[in-house]
Amino acid sequence: MWTRVELKTRAKNVLKVTYWKSFVVSLVLLIAGAYGSGGSGGRAGRNGSDYYNGQFGPDSDFLLGMLAIFSVIAVIFLLYRILIGYGLEVGGRRYFKQATQSDVNMSYLGYAFKKDRYWDVVKSMLYRGVLTFLWFLLLIIPGIIKSYAYSMVPYILADNSNIGYQRALELSNNMTEGHKFDMFVLDLSFIGWYLLGGLLFGIGALFVRPYDDATKAELYMVLRDNAIQNGYCSQEELLV
Repeated sequence: MWTRVELKTRAKNVLKVTYWKSFVVSLVLLIAGAYGSGGSGGRAGRNGSDYYNGQFGPDSDFLLGMLAIFSVIAVIFLLYRILIGYGLEVGGRRYFKQATQSDVNMSYLGYAFKKDRYWDVVKSMLYRGVLTFLWFLLLIIPGIIKSYAYSMVPYILADNSNIGYQRALELSNNMTEGHKFDMFVLDLSFIGWYLLGGLLFGIGALFVRPYDDATKAELYMVLRDNAIQNGYCSQEELLV
């Protein structure tokens, strides 16, 4: 069994000598979209209401133009996330995973872009993304639960990129069985840090990310050891 204190203590020890490298990797993970897209609630303010109901009336050409622009942007972002972001995410997770063992090498960011790994990584990450999205379409709570169940997939791929998309999700689900609520509480334990970082126009939150990422890597290492001990997988399967 693991505790938040143990994981965070180990993460702090790693960051004592690797913080700025880890900061750069966390920044890359942010750019890659690894942390998900925050929900930005629509602002139906008074001006928007006046636009539709007031004297100006809706301009259909303008609305169609804006819709086309947003659609193109959405497609470009989706392609970027799939073709580049997934690889960077797995590479970033490999960096933090290896950092737990004092192996700090920025070149791990390019780990997933090797020709014998790339498409397996993309396929596995895309499969995870689609399933998680479908669960969220069903209901919010099942979506959150499944997001935790599948959260170890990038780390598993960082160990063995060719493990297969179905096996990666199966193994992640097995690893997190019985740990999801504790993982949720672990995430909650960082809220204070992010709120404090948010006081500096949100910039301060960037400096919290390495601490969060290093802690999650420590969590994976514990769950991986548990999975091997419980017979969910072998050391050879994860190339340990």
